[in-house]
Amino acid sequence: MPRPRRELTGPRRGVESPLVTDDTRSPKRWLIGEPLPSEKLEGQLLPKHLALPIFASDPLSSVAYAPQELLMILLIGGLGFLTLAPWVAVAVVVLLLVVVASYRQLIKAYPSGGGDYEVAHRNLGEKAGLVVASALLVDYVMTVAVSVASGVDNIISAVPELAPVRVELAIFFVIALAAVNLRGVRESSKAFAVPTYLFVSSVFVMVVIALVRTALGDPPVAESAEYTVQADQLTQAAFILLLLRAFSSGCSALTGVEAIANGVPAFRRPKVQNAQKTLVLMGSIAIVLFAGLVAVALIAKVHYAEDACDLQGFVDCEGTPQRSLIAQIASAVFGGSLFGIPFYLIQACTAAVLLLAANTAFNGFPLLGSILARDQYAPKALNTRGDRLIYSNGVIVLALVACAILLVYQASVTGLIQLYIIGVFVSFTLGQTGMVVHWTRMLREGCVDRGAVYRARGINAFGALLTASVLIVVTVTKFTHGAWLVFVIMPILFTLMLGVNRYYRDVRVEIEPDATTQFGSHGDHAIVLVGTMQKPVLKALDYAIAARHESLEAIHVGIDDEATALLQRQWTEQEIEVPLRIVASPYRDISMPLIKYIKGHRAEHGSEVVTIYTPIYIVGHWWEAALHNHKSRRIRQKLMLVHGVTISLVPWLLDSSEMLYGRRSRPIPGQDRRGEPIRPLPRRPLEPAGSAGPTGSVPGGGAGPAGRAGAAVEGGAVHRGLVADAEHGAPGADPDLLDSTDASSDAHAPGPKQTPRAPGKGQNVGNARRGDAARKARSAARNSTGPRRKK
Repeated sequence: MPRPRRELTGPRRGVESPLVTDDTRSPKRWLIGEPLPSEKLEGQLLPKHLALPIFASDPLSSVAYAPQELLMILLIGGLGFLTLAPWVAVAVVVLLLVVVASYRQLIKAYPSGGGDYEVAHRNLGEKAGLVVASALLVDYVMTVAVSVASGVDNIISAVPELAPVRVELAIFFVIALAAVNLRGVRESSKAFAVPTYLFVSSVFVMVVIALVRTALGDPPVAESAEYTVQADQLTQAAFILLLLRAFSSGCSALTGVEAIANGVPAFRRPKVQNAQKTLVLMGSIAIVLFAGLVAVALIAKVHYAEDACDLQGFVDCEGTPQRSLIAQIASAVFGGSLFGIPFYLIQACTAAVLLLAANTAFNGFPLLGSILARDQYAPKALNTRGDRLIYSNGVIVLALVACAILLVYQASVTGLIQLYIIGVFVSFTLGQTGMVVHWTRMLREGCVDRGAVYRARGINAFGALLTASVLIVVTVTKFTHGAWLVFVIMPILFTLMLGVNRYYRDVRVEIEPDATTQFGSHGDHAIVLVGTMQKPVLKALDYAIAARHESLEAIHVGIDDEATALLQRQWTEQEIEVPLRIVASPYRDISMPLIKYIKGHRAEHGSEVVTIYTPIYIVGHWWEAALHNHKSRRIRQKLMLVHGVTISLVPWLLDSSEMLYGRRSRPIPGQDRRGEPIRPLPRRPLEPAGSAGPTGSVPGGGAGPAGRAGAAVEGGAVHRGLVADAEHGAPGADPDLLDSTDASSDAHAPGPKQTPRAPGKGQNVGNARRGDAARKARSAARNSTGPRRKK
């Protein structure tokens, strides 16, 4: 049976407290900068000269360790095997040319940024697309790990004393890179442009000087030139396997080539042409530097072994780490010239670009994650742009996983690189195969320039064949050296992505409206949970009244007879109109008696919507979170499972919250909805000490919920409600905040007289209460439900 509506009107007027601005920047703002509006997204797009260090830093930096890994594998067979290095290098260069040409076609056909994932998903099906996605995710993580570990390796080559803190250095650099990337794409591109271009120019100059010296009859000689290696007898099969393994290690120079195809949306217009030009420039620089370093290393007779103790003649091989290939070349080319400044410059640039090479992954991983989230194969949080218009969740996830990998492998380049290029060539192969299907479909459907399509298909077909062959070689040669782990991780990621997609699909079907969907709630009942008579409870009552529910009551679950009796007495003394109902709980549980009462209420009154108001403390210190809100959280978790119940949290900002949030300004609930203007209260003079101030009222003549918060003495005056700062005009929760009118009541009932407490013996009246009064004034200004005005 429907009940008559109770007109508990909300406050029509409210005091305004000064709008407090947060003059101190939070640590987050110092770290990543101020938020950018969405219309600034176009301004974050990259020109070619900034896109190159962002997307090409990985393939450009790989020339610092790819020649080293190639020569290291060949040296296993003995010094004579180094004569095969030029031919292996030529094979790597040819492969790089084919891959660059193939991705140039892919950028033109699929400029949306999905790269190999989108190509495989559209042309080869869902499962092929997810295989590529899992391979790319692994590849991006390994890009960060290998690049940072290699950068730390070069730092240790220059400063051997840092060897004991190798892992700590690597993790520090990952965190630093993540922090820079969280500032936005354009910010990170500016930070990374100088080191990348400085590395390219310095290595190019070093190679040219070495070749000129060789032409003049003064070739550079490396410090390891006199070291020899004890070679083992190899069978013909072992010889071929060694060559293939050296080739697969040299193919690490191709890592990161796909990043430009994945990052086309980040380029300025015309996006496709700019991306293609950047890709060609990146490929040209990588080929020149890779070939030049291999040539100079052979001229200088650089000998680099997987285990330094395999080099005969290397003194203290266990205590002294061997210098990297590029460090030995720099030392041989520049020697002690200019006090060794060129050598340290080369090492600094190499270490910087290797560290920054991880930035390719920090751009590619979040973009791929956003596309997977858009297609519902990954959590939707990965498709959310952060304050700086980047996919910040993807950046954070990548940094955490990369740190874990570095910790497990102790930042060892040799151990990490075995896991590295498997994912690259899986994506290469399936991406190029998908492009062949794409061009074939275009020919079948009819196209204008069939000759161009035939050429494009031929390039991609050759690329697919070549990369598939390399994938087989890499798998065979690296499987037992640690690459098997990639073949374990990829199926796990594949299964997880399928599971996420299936879950999202099931949820979409579940929540989609259909012919049987009916929402026919009748009635609106509100309950304010009351523990003790405190300001947060009074504020919750104020919100509940302002929301104009059809009926309203306050409920206290009694687990202590004395506390319950005290609350009832205070409720009566404060003359709060809202009825207070006591629900007994003999077993000291709050949730179940409350749920039982709500279910009984709905059974009696039908399909009423029950709104539960409960206060929640907003704190500023991390340790305060352990001291508040636990009981209310447990109650909320159980109430959310009750049919027909909604929960409204009413925040109460403690003093410490100003550290993080400042003060929030919001109108009285319902004031905007009613279209009422903000009308500040006229200032009332403070009354003499010992007199009672006016009180607020609610319909029926009772005191308003927040109007009886008590009296406080300030400077010899008593003021009803919360204390107002007379000097700065910062009123708190004044009784008139809850002043409301009703057709049945025109009079305001006076409240009980408030007598100020006498100060203790020897206590100064002004000083005794000034701190508490100021604290109350600040608290009232923070938590007032009324609108605020500036000073």
